[in-house]
This record gives sequence, structure tokens and C-alpha cells, in this order.
Amino acid sequence: MDRLQKVIANLGYCSRRKAEQLILDGKVSVNGKVIRTLGTKANYSDNIEVEGMILNKNVNKVYFLLNKPRNIICSSFDEKGRDTVVSLIDTNYRIYPIGRLDYDTTGLIILTNDGDLANRLMHPKNNVPKTYLAKVEGVIDKIAIDKLKKGIIIDERKVDIIDFKIKKKDNEKKITYILITIIEGRNHIIKNIFDILGYPVIKLTRTNYSFLNIGNLKSGEYRPLTKKEIKRLYNE
Repeated sequence: MDRLQKVIANLGYCSRRKAEQLILDGKVSVNGKVIRTLGTKANYSDNIEVEGMILNKNVNKVYFLLNKPRNIICSSFDEKGRDTVVSLIDTNYRIYPIGRLDYDTTGLIILTNDGDLANRLMHPKNNVPKTYLAKVEGVIDKIAIDKLKKGIIIDERKVDIIDFKIKKKDNEKKITYILITIIEGRNHIIKNIFDILGYPVIKLTRTNYSFLNIGNLKSGEYRPLTKKEIKRLYNE
């Protein structure tokens, strides 16, 4: 037996975190009984119903790498009817993004129905590196570079900056392009870093997630992950 939220995630309905909220909201039943306690355990052979849907116990796992366009919601559903990353993937499986990117942030996002992998990659202890290309206002000076080297404190916590590299400085247009790699997932963390330094982000693109990169995918394009890539992600 496993915890109910893990079973729901592994059966491909949603991420484990989302499953926990559904349980607390009383939207999950096991063998006809509504469950509201997170510690509840269940068997994969049980009759599990989530939001009125009986879960299929024989769902294939699917994995996609998407180059997320700008102004797309990084979610499975949007109450305002806006396009989501899920709507860009042509599949009959119920998938969801691993982690999130801001509405106006572009770049690499993984979508899957594999709750175990999603939970593994999103867990803070796994320290999955994520690299972003930031276009910022102003020409970054030595003082700002030194602060990045020493580390930035946000909400009394030091940001785990693994690496950064100035890609281009445009003195005429007064902008800088910089690659920055972090291993945490606090909301708006990259934008907050550069706001503190005094260089507001104009455009932000995630180029890498762990060992994966966008490659030649154009905005809105996606591809399935290879078996080798999936296996390697499980070892992160």
C-alpha cells in the first residue's frame, strides 16, 4: 500500500501536491468512501475516484519536452480560459507540467502523467539545476557581478546560484544578456534577483532543465523524451 496522494499521482491524474489538495477538498473517494486525510493509504487495485472520474489502473506513462511560448499559462487548466501548456500537446493522456514558468517566461518545461517522476524532480532535496537566459535593463557592472558571486539574499535566504555568465553587453541599447543557473524553485526568483541588483528583467527564457536543453525546438514546439532521458531523470 502507498499513501493515497502517491497512488493518484502514479496513476497519472495529477502531481502529488495537487492530489494532496484534492484530498483535503473532499474530492477523492476510495471504494466509495470520501477521504479527507492525507495519511490515508490505498492499494492500486482499489476503486479510486477523483473529481468524479474513476482512475484507470493501466495508464501508459508519457513524457514531453516543450519550448513554452510567451503568455501561456503553465498549468493543466485556467479558469479564465487562457491557453495552457497542456493545450499545446497533442495527446489523449491527462498530463501536467513539472514545476512552472511564469506567464511571460518562455522556454523548457517537461509535461508528463508520471507522478512519481514529477515528485522526484520537484522535491527540494534533489537540487535539479535550471538555467535561464535573462535579458535585463542596463549594462551590468562589476559591483553587480561581485554581488552575484557572493550570493543574493531574498527573504532571509541565500539563493543557490550555481553559475552565471555574461553573454552580451549592449552599451548602445543599455541591455545585458546573462545566463544564470540556480537549483531552487521559489516563485519569480530570477526576476527578484535582478530587481535587487537594479537590472529589471525584460525577457526570460529557461534554456536548460537538468541535462536537458531546448535544442532546435521553436517556440510552441515539443518532442517526446527518449527512454535514455527518462531513465537519467529518474537518477537525478
